[in-house]
Amino acid sequence: MSSRPEEAAVDPDYPIDPVPPSAWRGVVSISIVLLGFTFFTPTMLVGAQVGAAFSLRHFLLVMLLGSLLLGVYVAVLAVVGARTRLTTVMLCRYTLGTTGSKLASLLLGLTQVGWYGVGVATLGTLVAQAAGWGDTGARVVMLVGAVVMGATAYVGFRGLFWLSATSVPLMFVLAVWVTIRSLDEVGGWSGLAAVEPTSTMSIAVAITVIVGTFVSGGSQVANWTRFARSGRQAFFAALAAFLVGNGLMLFFGAVGAIAFGEADFVLVLYQLGLIVWGVLLLVGNIWTTNDNTAYAFSVAGAELTNWPSKRPFVVGGVAIGALLAVTGIYDNLITYLVWLGILIPPLGGVLIGDWWVRWRNGVPDRATYSFVPFEWRCLGAYALGCLAAWLSDRVGLGIPPLIGIIVPLVLVLLLRARAHRST
Repeated sequence: MSSRPEEAAVDPDYPIDPVPPSAWRGVVSISIVLLGFTFFTPTMLVGAQVGAAFSLRHFLLVMLLGSLLLGVYVAVLAVVGARTRLTTVMLCRYTLGTTGSKLASLLLGLTQVGWYGVGVATLGTLVAQAAGWGDTGARVVMLVGAVVMGATAYVGFRGLFWLSATSVPLMFVLAVWVTIRSLDEVGGWSGLAAVEPTSTMSIAVAITVIVGTFVSGGSQVANWTRFARSGRQAFFAALAAFLVGNGLMLFFGAVGAIAFGEADFVLVLYQLGLIVWGVLLLVGNIWTTNDNTAYAFSVAGAELTNWPSKRPFVVGGVAIGALLAVTGIYDNLITYLVWLGILIPPLGGVLIGDWWVRWRNGVPDRATYSFVPFEWRCLGAYALGCLAAWLSDRVGLGIPPLIGIIVPLVLVLLLRARAHRST
């Protein structure tokens, strides 16, 4: 077999090519895959940490605002994916240039590798605590789990669909059960509402953290919605997954944290006596999301190297994710999420703005399009969006992810419109 990229076998998931009509899928398939992505145990962990810092009423408000911002942002990007039939990182070639897009591939790919590590770390912690194996046992489980979960991502979209179809209903049953048990613990909704917060967190940080739970994966929603039959189907599938699905996981995690006064959701599960069946359900849930995560960082790697198969990057990303898991990424989750909420939304804002101005009627074939190495207008808009989001976080003014979306989006619209008038 030749080692030249252009002669390698074409991946049936089309990591660097538009998805042809023969591979398009209905709204049910897209929705199940996306729900499997957002029904993620570490999201419940985030919900627990945020929930422990607020009363029930204030948490519900924060959760709604954060989930709404995330859901609408991702749903618009989902439409872009369905209309262009390209992955997020391939879209970045048109928006940022052939060399500039490497920044997006690295950013999105590495953040998804980080999430893979979070999922693997959660898996190892759950199983080891249930079995009483200690830290060494947890690390062994992390390494084994990383390899096994990466195997189904290696298969592609079909593997993601069937794993999600099995895991999502089971995870929903578990989450409802946790909520019922938590309400019993505190005497119902009135008792839950009366519980005082056990930690502190500002509203802006809480919203940033909630958006950060899936802003990296959500920014790559085009990886899956490019298979959708229409932009409308893509929009509602993404909105359901990232507004409703992700919001429910945050809510279920927060209820347990408020009821038991424990910000670590893993410990909440053990206080509930959740051992064998709970661990099995959670393993399936983490596996489902980590499959999508591995899929996302592998297509980013394919774009980065212009290689037509994602599979070598599944292997490499899984290895890095496992290393992050055993070296403690789980212990720095909130800091990690805050940075995701600063660095990722500006990229989505640039993509949405550029698509609206230039590519609403479809992108030209990459074989005939005259790419430039750098699209400086869009790169500059991205940099200013990151700066604005960072300053918002530093001074505590506004909501960093929202500012990070709006600033570059408006800049791209203005710069592109000005360039169009001058030609």
